[in-house]
Amino acid sequence: MPLLHVLGLGPFDPEITKSCLKTEHTKCTQTSLAGKYEVKKSCKLVAQWNEELLCIFTNLIDLLRVVMGFFQVGFVSIYLSDALLSGFVTGASFTILTSQAKYLLGLSLPRSNGVGSLITTWIHIFGNIHKTNLCDLFTSVLCLLVLLPTKELNEHFKSKLKAPIPTELIVIVAATLTSHFGKLNEKYNTSIAGDIPTGFMPPKAPDWNLIPSVAVDAIAISIIGFAITVSLSEMFAKKHGYTVKANQEMYAIGLCNIIPSFFHCFTTSAALAKTLVKESTGCQTQLSSVVTALVLLLVLLVIAPLFCSLQKSVLGVITIVNLRGALCKFRDLPKMWRVSKMDTVIWFITMLSSALISTEIGLLIGVCFSMFCVILRTQKPKISLLGLVEESELFESMSAYKNLQDKPGIKIFRFVAPLYYINKEYFKSALYKKTVNPILVKAAWKKAAKKIKKETVTFCGVQDKVSMQLSHDPLELHTIVIDCSAIQFLDTAGIHTLKEVRRDYEAIGIQVLLAQCNPSVRDSLAWGEYCKKEEDNLLFYSVYEAVAFAEELQNHKGICTPNSLSLSTE
Repeated sequence: MPLLHVLGLGPFDPEITKSCLKTEHTKCTQTSLAGKYEVKKSCKLVAQWNEELLCIFTNLIDLLRVVMGFFQVGFVSIYLSDALLSGFVTGASFTILTSQAKYLLGLSLPRSNGVGSLITTWIHIFGNIHKTNLCDLFTSVLCLLVLLPTKELNEHFKSKLKAPIPTELIVIVAATLTSHFGKLNEKYNTSIAGDIPTGFMPPKAPDWNLIPSVAVDAIAISIIGFAITVSLSEMFAKKHGYTVKANQEMYAIGLCNIIPSFFHCFTTSAALAKTLVKESTGCQTQLSSVVTALVLLLVLLVIAPLFCSLQKSVLGVITIVNLRGALCKFRDLPKMWRVSKMDTVIWFITMLSSALISTEIGLLIGVCFSMFCVILRTQKPKISLLGLVEESELFESMSAYKNLQDKPGIKIFRFVAPLYYINKEYFKSALYKKTVNPILVKAAWKKAAKKIKKETVTFCGVQDKVSMQLSHDPLELHTIVIDCSAIQFLDTAGIHTLKEVRRDYEAIGIQVLLAQCNPSVRDSLAWGEYCKKEEDNLLFYSVYEAVAFAEELQNHKGICTPNSLSLSTE
């Protein structure tokens, strides 16, 4: 994929260069790189200027990719989730379909780039629909009727066929011969490929003095190109069962483009349409790329002029037909919604932004939104009270399983998320709601204490003044065990929250025990001085051990006085 042309970020315009070489105008003006500089020279000088910019631009982009690979920047690929990749590919497919629609109708429309190009293109198409070339339209329909059934047959009988039927090649050859001998361009003014130049331009060293002019755009394109390449690689890797090394991909893209940069080539990246074409034709190994390269070399040097009569509508149909796999992702949405509503929302957001805004911005929006969803999930994670599975040492959620044993006087609380500054308040409120709120208990005790007064009590007719002071009722709950198995890490706010929770519960006579802390959480608790040296027994390797410790400790304390009265005789 010529990335500069697709993204609209290139420092030159190929159409202007082409027109400059063909005309004899003495001067022309070209604004490049979003108005950073303006070149006013003869047409020949403009073409030369574009060639120099192309050389340094492609070279710099791919040097940056190699450097990024060296510094292991490929870790960013972990932020590309399955739902995000699927939505991005579907949105990009709509963009590709839109770019090919004008060829199916035989319309000559200006190319729309940048934000909102899909909407702009369809506005142009419907505004010029009355200019549809009927011959191109008929050819498009005919090719669709041939390609769609044969593609489905190839897919259905791929296990029985030694090699897939090369339908695209047959259609291209037949369409080229029909257009040439039927003189469709002369008779019906169909849109054809036209003259295709052959050969290579002589190599040229880049002008390093131009780096300041293109550096910012080179960084943007190198990052976007890498993200698109890795996203497509990850998608097909999951589909066909292999792995992708992001840093290796970065090295490969960079090194593959550095040498071509001396031959005035565009910087390249993964192309969804071409990848889908190769996948649908049964390509599985790198040998297919060697064959493709040899065919392209043959086309560039020898046979390119033979395709000058090929209708553009035929190429457009081939591209659109091979997008059907990505466009059929809509059929998976009901199942995705049942599995994860959040992933479905991520899919829709990425798909719509990639299609309606632009592919590169859509990918960025998808990544940002998916990261926001991760934060949202940890902000209000699942919580539950645990019960003992009968005749075992396992504890499971009482809301998910039946017939679990509830230990009297002990509550076991599970929090399924990291405990950090975003969800610390939710952790406290959920724990207090599931067990007992120590703040409310202390407030009730203070209120009751104000109402208590000394009373005189007579026992067995003997007048004896006894000072009686009504105290608070003893709580049935004496221990809370926090299952930390699902808490991946703690930050300073999380440690402070655990300290605060423990202090509040100890104020009302309830001890707090932590169980199944992973090494990271244990280290954080040690650094945060959650326990003193003599209090190491507050951390346990399993919930069962914590519960057994709480029961043994309670048995040693004995049974509490049931009448909740504290008597003092005078």
